[in-house]
Amino acid sequence: MDVLLLSRLQFALATFFHFLFVPLTLGLSWLVAVMETLYVRTRDEEYRRMAKFWGRLFLINFAVGIVTGIALEFQFGTNWSRFSIYAGDILGSLLAIEASVAFFLESVFIAVWIFGWNRISAKWHALSIWIVAFASQLSAFWILSANSWMQHPVGYTIRNHRVELTDFFTVVTQPYLCNELIHTLSGSYLLAAFFMMGVSAFHLLKKREVNFFEKSFRMAVYVGLIFSLVEVGQGHLNGAVVAEYQPAKLAAMEALWETQKGAPQTLFLLPDERNERNYFGFIRIPYALSLLAYHRAGAEVKGLKEWPKQERPPVLLSFFSFRIMLALGFLFPVIAGLGLVFSLRKSSWAKWPVIKPLLALLGKYPRWLWVFVLAIPLPYLAIVCGWCLAEVGRQPWIIYGLMKTSEGVSPIALSQVAISLVGFLVLYSVLGAIDFHLLATVARKGPPAEDQPAEKKD
Repeated sequence: MDVLLLSRLQFALATFFHFLFVPLTLGLSWLVAVMETLYVRTRDEEYRRMAKFWGRLFLINFAVGIVTGIALEFQFGTNWSRFSIYAGDILGSLLAIEASVAFFLESVFIAVWIFGWNRISAKWHALSIWIVAFASQLSAFWILSANSWMQHPVGYTIRNHRVELTDFFTVVTQPYLCNELIHTLSGSYLLAAFFMMGVSAFHLLKKREVNFFEKSFRMAVYVGLIFSLVEVGQGHLNGAVVAEYQPAKLAAMEALWETQKGAPQTLFLLPDERNERNYFGFIRIPYALSLLAYHRAGAEVKGLKEWPKQERPPVLLSFFSFRIMLALGFLFPVIAGLGLVFSLRKSSWAKWPVIKPLLALLGKYPRWLWVFVLAIPLPYLAIVCGWCLAEVGRQPWIIYGLMKTSEGVSPIALSQVAISLVGFLVLYSVLGAIDFHLLATVARKGPPAEDQPAEKKD
């Protein structure tokens, strides 16, 4: 155990725990905004109740996400001070904009939304949640700008042994950021949709508030199906970006040891990192890896042996993170498609030759709704694996090609990091238990039975 390892463990703990809350916040904010807009347009009280119920779950999640996010940023100064000194000119500006603009908008207008029920007009109240949703996505943009720059540094020069910003526009428009932003936001919308599908399915199984939760389920299914397909397509594009900018990560996630032209993709294999080989590998698709990575059948794909051992990312963690994420990525459209079939059972589409037998099966076995309940954790797992691949696959670099992780750690005592790591572990365990308990309690109870007073008319 040393300061570097403990600091990495602490930052990983803080990052992964924080990101359990971020995607649900990003996705639910838009969904709640749509519900409230539908209420404004139709004056259907059901949509208003939906906005309040799902908004309550959004607020619980949002509150814990704020606390964990603040603690995460402090670690740049406490555990990674050398990194902060080296790259602060670039990362400081991005994170400062996120805090002073995006977080400010979120904080102000979420207060308006919470306390504005029955105090301001329906249109202004709906506008406040739209601003919260927009600010949440804006916050994600600036944070991902910082992360993307660490993955692929651009728009900088090195003066006096530190990085200085030379082209802000290049930093916030580079291809790595565009792909990471789309991939992360799409995953967040997918997660929120599966969360809403699962909670709605639970209540439909119990035959509670059937109309309310059928509307919620239907809305979630459409969002989930769209963004599950977006994730599959965009994941392929993201892989091409990784191949271009971080070829060692590509080799690690595919467990490719030898450089090959026209490289195949092996569907089933097990890496043997110590001996620089694979224990086994079968079902090879000829030229597939070259095609997927470089869009040319004969393209050369570099193997891990092209890099010294100390400059390779951890293979096992990168490989399994990628495979789990990939498998779940193809499973999500299937689950969402099953939800779409279920949601069409009362429509004219129910008579279609493909839909009718599936509906008969679902009608005969209504417990299939448990599929959606049990699927709630799966997008969380996929997102955690995605971030694990992104960060572990970048090693040994904290800024790719510029600064190694070992060079960025603070000159502090081992005992200091150990104590703070234990403190974070205890604190996050308590916060996580409280948050998941509140989410589960509110989700199980469902919306309040009594109708709230209508809002002031425009």
